[in-house]
Amino acid sequence: MFVWSVIFLVFAIIAGIFGFLSIAESVAHIAKILFFIFVTLFVLSLIFGKKSTDV
Repeated sequence: MFVWSVIFLVFAIIAGIFGFLSIAESVAHIAKILFFIFVTLFVLSLIFGKKSTDV
């Protein structure tokens, strides 16, 4: 249990450093853009990737 506490402490320190350096904002912006790109690609693959099950 102590090991998990130390791991979460390290993650919290790293996240705090990113937050104070405003790196988190740019990473979140990139993640939003990538999310919409991949959702669009997913929908397009559903529409155009259908194969006919009729033989």
